[in-house]
Amino acid sequence: MTADTTDTSLPDYKDTLFLPETDFPMRAGLPAREPDWLARWEEMGLYHRLRASASGRPPFVLHDGPPYANGHLHIGHALNKILKDFVVRSHQMLGFDSRYVPGWDCHGLPIEWKIEEQYRAKGKNKDEVPVNELRAECRKFAEGWVDIQREEFKRLGVTGNWDAPYLTMSFDAEAVIAEEFMKFVMNGALYQGSKPVMWSVVEKTALAEAEVEYHDHQSHTVWVKFPVVTGPYDSYVESKKQRPDESGEDYAGRLLRIELTELQELTLKDLNDRLKDATVVIWTTTPWTIPQNRAISFNPSIAYGLYRVTAAPADNWAKAGDTYLLADRLAEEVFRQARVEGFEKVRAVTADELEAITCAHPFRGLDGANGEWDFPVPMLAGDHVTDDAGTGFVHTAPSHGADDYEVFLRYRDAHPELKMTHNVLEDGSFRPDLPFFGGAVIFDEKGKEKDANKRVIDKLAEIGALIARGRIKHSYPHSWRSKAPLIFRNTAQWFVAIDKPLDDGKSEHGRTIRERALTSIDKLVTWVPRAGRNRLYSMIENRPDWVLSRQRAWGVPLTCFVRRGAKPEDADFLLRDPAVNARISAAFRAEGADAWYAEGAAERFLRPEHDPADWIKVDDILDVWFDSGSTHAFALRDRADGVWPADVYLEGTDQHRGWFHSSMLQGCGTMGRAPYKTVVTHGFTLDEKGQKMSKSLGNTVAPQEVIKQYGADILRLWVAQSDYTADLRIGPEILKGTADSYRRLRNTLRYMLAALDGFDAAERVETSVMPELERLILHRLAILDGEVRKGYAEFDYQGVFQKLFTFATGDLSAFWFDIRKDALYCDAAASPRRQAARTVMDILFHRLTTWLAPILCFTMEEVWLARFPGAESSVHLQDFPETPAEWRDEALAAKWARIRGARRVVNGALEIARRDKLIGASLEAAPVLYIADPDTLAAVRSVDMAEICITSDLQLAGDEPPAEAFRAEDPAIGVVFERAEGQKCARCWKVLPDVGHHAHAGVCGRCESVLRG
Repeated sequence: MTADTTDTSLPDYKDTLFLPETDFPMRAGLPAREPDWLARWEEMGLYHRLRASASGRPPFVLHDGPPYANGHLHIGHALNKILKDFVVRSHQMLGFDSRYVPGWDCHGLPIEWKIEEQYRAKGKNKDEVPVNELRAECRKFAEGWVDIQREEFKRLGVTGNWDAPYLTMSFDAEAVIAEEFMKFVMNGALYQGSKPVMWSVVEKTALAEAEVEYHDHQSHTVWVKFPVVTGPYDSYVESKKQRPDESGEDYAGRLLRIELTELQELTLKDLNDRLKDATVVIWTTTPWTIPQNRAISFNPSIAYGLYRVTAAPADNWAKAGDTYLLADRLAEEVFRQARVEGFEKVRAVTADELEAITCAHPFRGLDGANGEWDFPVPMLAGDHVTDDAGTGFVHTAPSHGADDYEVFLRYRDAHPELKMTHNVLEDGSFRPDLPFFGGAVIFDEKGKEKDANKRVIDKLAEIGALIARGRIKHSYPHSWRSKAPLIFRNTAQWFVAIDKPLDDGKSEHGRTIRERALTSIDKLVTWVPRAGRNRLYSMIENRPDWVLSRQRAWGVPLTCFVRRGAKPEDADFLLRDPAVNARISAAFRAEGADAWYAEGAAERFLRPEHDPADWIKVDDILDVWFDSGSTHAFALRDRADGVWPADVYLEGTDQHRGWFHSSMLQGCGTMGRAPYKTVVTHGFTLDEKGQKMSKSLGNTVAPQEVIKQYGADILRLWVAQSDYTADLRIGPEILKGTADSYRRLRNTLRYMLAALDGFDAAERVETSVMPELERLILHRLAILDGEVRKGYAEFDYQGVFQKLFTFATGDLSAFWFDIRKDALYCDAAASPRRQAARTVMDILFHRLTTWLAPILCFTMEEVWLARFPGAESSVHLQDFPETPAEWRDEALAAKWARIRGARRVVNGALEIARRDKLIGASLEAAPVLYIADPDTLAAVRSVDMAEICITSDLQLAGDEPPAEAFRAEDPAIGVVFERAEGQKCARCWKVLPDVGHHAHAGVCGRCESVLRG
């Protein structure tokens, strides 16, 4: 009988084998089965059981950045919450009391906007609805979405205290938010200021930077002439008239504070004469701000010159003989835009000379202007001016630009003519009595451009103040809610001063909020990835004071009073009274923030110490970023299951300007440091082509649809397989690949369960008596244990999963399982080799299921319950098992690296034999293995290499491989294929010479001994 012939007359020995058995299904059926596990966890109170079992452990708290209670979850929400669940579950299994309280952001404009839309649909005017009636509608709307989102988050497998989340609109939270605000009132950081802020004319409120996004926008561009009215020599002569002890720091600059030589005076007179009909040319993309101009900025580090037009078309705005002051680098482009055909540089102009020039506003002295613009326009130095585009001069309107306002603050004492204007109303229109432009509208209530730009441009053209105009497409700020373009607008708002020293006894990390924040970023917080540190540091380092006030209704009010008739700079402008604050806190805890808007609220809070007639109640609400930035106070510091500061904050990279930022400012202002120890950030979700997801493009991936098709564990596995520190791609093909990886891993786990069928403690053997192959697997487990723990501790889920997946499919399925199938199926039950393999299989089970449980929470529960069923059983109640140090054996690993290298060469040779139809199965082979390297030869000789290569026999030769030998990467190892001699054992299928020479028909000697018992 040849090796590939089956004798049907032989007995069927199948029942004598220990074939693997399990009820664990090959097909997961996750969409249908996962809800049952969720119900099971809820019924057994898994989260609270974990808290009870973890009593006494060191606490670990991930503080949940509150999602907004407004709409179904998108794939970004799923990514965020799944990552958080990885953190919480893994740290619990690392030995912590890992607590997670989910939360929601409930106040703010998007919800109020929805209610207003409902009112408009019903023909109701929002302004006629009592404020607390509107607030009640907003609260009801938010409650509905909290319930919906809670179920959607739970469906992702996210564990947490879902029965007691924190809500920014709960009465207790509103009280704490008000208390945190009142700390700024009491410590002197709060002030009311009139300065430009991002303003939405659609939503009629100020916006924080975190509420702004940038989109392309088509803007008008104009090149505007500001006539020079006072030259450097004029300023010099005027300064000489002043007595030195009274001159102070005059605006004319260094040049005018020294005595000039006769030659210098002549040079200055010459420039003065040349400037008599000259103009300074500015360029702007917001023509509507020209009526608000108060100064012109230049940069002393830029080279400037006086230029004369030598040739231009007759009908041109810029005419031959005109002289302009321009940056040298930009002059040619300016003249090209102005259709100038010829020009020359008359003279270089220094920074000192520019500083001594005064201009007039283009509208100065116009009939009908009523003196509105009859003021000097000074030339002021500013580092924000560049020569990348424009003219090198920046028109400066302090009421409508951040840089412009900084220039105003720097120079207002030396230049009394510098004023803030209040020409633009909250609806984006100019004040009605503004000459020429009264009632003009910048953007309407839908965010559409109206007539303000056109009317200003037309007036400039009418009076000959333009040399060119055009259009430009550029990045422009928009509201992230209404998507409408914004304006910078000067309004009275409430600010927290971040550079004012705070006398609050919390100066360990600095006295100002900025100092504390920068110290926290550098010394107290770990950043994952590290780049997050640089991003937030730069933002905090350069940010202005924090705008807290919003002109809306749905939120926590600014619980403060101002003295009637007082000015913001007066010492008694703000009421600072602990008794009043205490009454406000108590009322909010009992009734919520609605108490602030109730009838008689001012009298209730002010009496008996203060006369309500003397004080005005502030009715603005707090920026919602103050709400979410304060969550650390009521969700961590003041909560029984909270710990302050949080161990981890984890959100998307956009939160460097959002929640990470506001929490940092708020925590530093009230607690003296950042409210977190570690910040982990993830990227955004993109489609498979790397494009941003958009409903209009039809490339969105809804988590609900993925769960419906594949199950939540596939979504969780996609997160684990991705590098979340960068932008993540997802789509149908990527999910198919993820599902394939899941299938391969599930098959490995299924085989492990089947091979452990019937295993009990009596089979367990000591490590010391195990074969080398099993000790090698234990060594790999010891290495993996360190890698897994380190990976989870450092939030490297991709690294953890890759290592476990490679181990499960490579070291186990393709190596150890493959080799040990023979022993597991065919050895006697009491065989030391089989018992050692089953002992290691049990060890593997406990480690793989727990190591993978934070990622594949449903599947690992299924695997665990397949072995340990019971109402109280759960893999999530386990910790990562401790790994004995003696399992590590580097010398053994080095030896087996050589053996595995030789095995790969044998496998390569057998694959070719299969391809050439020389054999079907590897057991039909008995190759000759040539190894010239003595160390590798010694390692291979020490083991049964036929067993390792799954061949029936293998000959070993310590010679150089012959020419016909198959080689792989190592030329010192080669294989010559030979067929096995003998017959195929009817029980183990090995081809051996002794088959057929034993009492049991058609079996080999090993199987004969097993059958004899």
